[in-house]
Amino acid sequence: MSDLKGRVAIVTGGNGGIGLGMARGLAMAGARVVVAGRNAQKSEAAVKDLTARGADACAMVADVTDPAAVQRLVQSTLDRFGRLDVLVNNAGTNIRKPVHELALEEWHQVLDTNLTSAFLCSKAVYPAFKNAGGGKVINIGSMMSLFGASFAPAYGASKGGIVQLTKSMAVAWARDNIQVNAVLPGWIDTDLTRQAREQVPGLHDNVLRRTPAGRWGEIDDMAGVAVFLAGPGSDFVTGTAIPVDGGYAIQG
Repeated sequence: MSDLKGRVAIVTGGNGGIGLGMARGLAMAGARVVVAGRNAQKSEAAVKDLTARGADACAMVADVTDPAAVQRLVQSTLDRFGRLDVLVNNAGTNIRKPVHELALEEWHQVLDTNLTSAFLCSKAVYPAFKNAGGGKVINIGSMMSLFGASFAPAYGASKGGIVQLTKSMAVAWARDNIQVNAVLPGWIDTDLTRQAREQVPGLHDNVLRRTPAGRWGEIDDMAGVAVFLAGPGSDFVTGTAIPVDGGYAIQG
């Protein structure tokens, strides 16, 4: 149920953090993985990480907020591998300011990177998935899909939007055998959250206090859910949002 041999996956923002953790899971389950990102050097380093584990992976430079670049990414994947089965919409950013300090261009930057990119990439892969008789879309939400934070108005709005976009696509594409689900990571130890710990006083201790597992997540904690949602074991699972958070969301 978790065998992905022969399948091809695009992971946007797969060159680090949660995206790399998911890419590792997909690769170790047998999928061929396209690491898509703007930073070519970082993407090549991620590919070396994957190939060192015996994976078939490649890097493609793409700005996933640019519709033309997204179309090129999908077509290049099809040209190289002859098929496309899985899309992980993971590209993301954050600007930590309260709403009264957030500039309009900063709002657009976060929304475009986190939410509009998922719309563009999903729309671009739809014809290939439909023609192939099915596919899997995995959208990356956040604990901020569920909770509010004074320092994350744009990020929270984008991640709340991810959940609703997931539901809409799941309903629209069910007849095409395309399953669309979201993953809501808890506090995972990444470059992005290390910045958060520097910018938000007390965050580290608060996360540990609220997380029943008693630790921050690691990027490899994201591998299993990626394999499940990309594989045949989730063929009757669609439109859901799965927390991977060590129990953070269940604490009052």
